[in-house]
Amino acid sequence: MLDTSSFVARHVSGIPRSGIRDFFDIVQNTPGVISLGVGEPDFATPWHIREAAIYALERGRTQYTSNLGLLRLREAIATYVARDFKVQYDPKTQIIVTVGVSEALDLALRAILNPGDEVIYHEPCYVSYSPSIVLAHGVPVAVACKAEDGFAVTAKALEAAVTPRSKVLMLNFPTNPTGGTMTREQLEEIATVVRRHNLLVLTDEIYSELTFEGEHVSIASLPGMAERTIFLHGFSKAYAMTGFRIGYACGPVALIDAMMKIHQYSMLCASIIAQEAAIEALEHGATATAEMREQYRLRRNFIVQSLNDMGLKCHLPRGSFYAFPSIANVGIPARDFALGLLREEKVACVPGGAFGESGQLFVRCCFATAFDQLRIAMDRMGRYVERTRKG
Repeated sequence: MLDTSSFVARHVSGIPRSGIRDFFDIVQNTPGVISLGVGEPDFATPWHIREAAIYALERGRTQYTSNLGLLRLREAIATYVARDFKVQYDPKTQIIVTVGVSEALDLALRAILNPGDEVIYHEPCYVSYSPSIVLAHGVPVAVACKAEDGFAVTAKALEAAVTPRSKVLMLNFPTNPTGGTMTREQLEEIATVVRRHNLLVLTDEIYSELTFEGEHVSIASLPGMAERTIFLHGFSKAYAMTGFRIGYACGPVALIDAMMKIHQYSMLCASIIAQEAAIEALEHGATATAEMREQYRLRRNFIVQSLNDMGLKCHLPRGSFYAFPSIANVGIPARDFALGLLREEKVACVPGGAFGESGQLFVRCCFATAFDQLRIAMDRMGRYVERTRKG
């Protein structure tokens, strides 16, 4: 029998399966679980956004769009980004609509990397960052972030990671899985390093609307940074539109044009129905987003207090809908902790190692879960922690 595995490309066969997906294969086969795992809002997409999608379908809006996306959507994106992120983009040449932010990230990396180029990114981070770099024939270089720094990346750590092969810095603030954010002053220090070493920045700001305290600052808005930054964003988190798979990238004309070349030969365009819904979200979705953010803020306060009360030290995330408590004092590895919690108490959280080596002593708990379920989950987790320590 033919061994077809020999046909798999080396750079693909060397990529591990997602630590999140492997873990949730186990979760799906365990009945009665309260999940604090999947990073997805528990809210339905606001009704008026769903209505926009339905109305587009009823009007027969089922065609291809421009490779760059509907011009009306790109104009709405330009208006939104200028108002909320303080960066100006030409909707005709500097914005591309993509199939989720994941495609935007993939397009950006494939458009700018030559084999062997190094991409610096901060860790713990979203599970796809390092594999996406490898798939684009780049070299991932992780910079560890620490809980005592609020999981912000420091200019000193970035400087130490730069080599003659460094080409790109990837940022994601607020961060999945830690909820870490960056102040304007911290970003200004990072920008200084970026300019000094002539780096390009990819900034994934998908959780920006879910910032609970202080201002959200985009590094693209800082002096001299828009010309060397690709700004990535989308609709999944702020508008509870995960299944619509709609995102976008904004940046210098030459880079967006390069991304469009890849997009037109692969995805061609994002769904027109999803694009119509995205227009409605940008034009009329602010109230719903604010209401969801307030619910997440209340849940955040509860879960972080509960985790600290049970002895799992947890910083207060300023953004996203994730808590990232340390399980260092429990005395078992994070994967064993998560599997034991699942098996004994039917609560699912993600082992921190899924987000990189620097996450090994943590677990990720998503609080985009109904409040009554969060209360039960914290009671169960508290019992498990106490029992495991005694054991």
